[in-house]
Amino acid sequence: MPTSISSGRVVLLASVLKPLNDTRMLGKFARTLLAHPGVVVHVAGRRATAPKKAPHNLHTHELLAGSRLSWQRLLAQWRYWQLLRRLRPNLVFVHAPELLPLTLLWQKLTPGGLFIYDVRENYALNIQTQAVYPAWVRDSLAGLVRQIETWAAQRASAVVLAERSYANELPFAQSNHTVILENKYQPAQAEASKFAPQPLPQPGQELRLLYSGTISELNGVIDALELARQLRIIWPQTRLTIIGFCQQPELLQRLQEAIAASGDGVVLIGGDTLVPHEQIVDAIRQSHLGLLPYRPHASTWRCRPTKLFEYLAHGLPVLIPPNPLWAELVNQHQAGAVIDFSKLTASTVTDTIHTMAGHRFYPNGIPTEVFWDTEAQKLNQVIDSIW
Repeated sequence: MPTSISSGRVVLLASVLKPLNDTRMLGKFARTLLAHPGVVVHVAGRRATAPKKAPHNLHTHELLAGSRLSWQRLLAQWRYWQLLRRLRPNLVFVHAPELLPLTLLWQKLTPGGLFIYDVRENYALNIQTQAVYPAWVRDSLAGLVRQIETWAAQRASAVVLAERSYANELPFAQSNHTVILENKYQPAQAEASKFAPQPLPQPGQELRLLYSGTISELNGVIDALELARQLRIIWPQTRLTIIGFCQQPELLQRLQEAIAASGDGVVLIGGDTLVPHEQIVDAIRQSHLGLLPYRPHASTWRCRPTKLFEYLAHGLPVLIPPNPLWAELVNQHQAGAVIDFSKLTASTVTDTIHTMAGHRFYPNGIPTEVFWDTEAQKLNQVIDSIW
């Protein structure tokens, strides 16, 4: 794809681990920016399928080709620096904290260099609580990340938060130039006319369950399997689709073994490969019940998952854990039911599914508040205040 620099304003959006076709970076931020006259948008991230029929003013760049723990991740820093020097962007959106040090250096060397930090997770809290890193390094690494974020927030033109809870959790986010842009749903081109509530089938018909997005124990993939197993006892036509990417090889192997033992009741799409978002949207349309079996955890319990907005936007009934924040939204639109995935019993599963099978979901139609339009307006206001 050509990378010549236009005479208009140049914007660079960059991450290391997020794919080039990431729904937030490309599907939401980039598409909103492309509506501004004279803007050329460059998206840099992990290797993925380039967007089809991309407009002439959208370009993509690969920063990472290997795994998240490979030496390629260091090379991604060099590639990012080269992009900054070559593209000479007027504005940079930083979607990953590991790119902040080079961004700060670029700003120091570039008169008028502007950047916006998009806080997609509470990274320091994740490091401390999710057991991804060895215990002896967690506190030091979390402290370093938080310090870098604090320095960056002081120099950024704006700080964007993907979750409302971050405004209270993150000390550096409590300023006048902070804006909340939730991960609400951005339809693909010409998709808007397809949104309508989806009724559940009646017992005796095929019941298609869906688990989509990041595949992990924290996000409840094992509990999704258990729910499907128990449902098949009373509803033999139950089928579960698991679609997404799993970063843990050990978990993926366990999952594949469990799927093999289940016969034809479970299908895995992706697993060790990234799945295009269009394919996930297709799976949502073909499903009857969306599962959000998240386990209570400090890093996720105060957040509203992207898939919750996606499911509600498509009128898909949902099953959620007893999370008050999610239940408020689901109950408001009669979009599903609450079940404790950690305490699944034959009676609770039977009672829940029989109640749902006869219920009319989304009686007032698809909720407009779950779409990206409201967030796009706020993003445009941020851009206008900078330019």
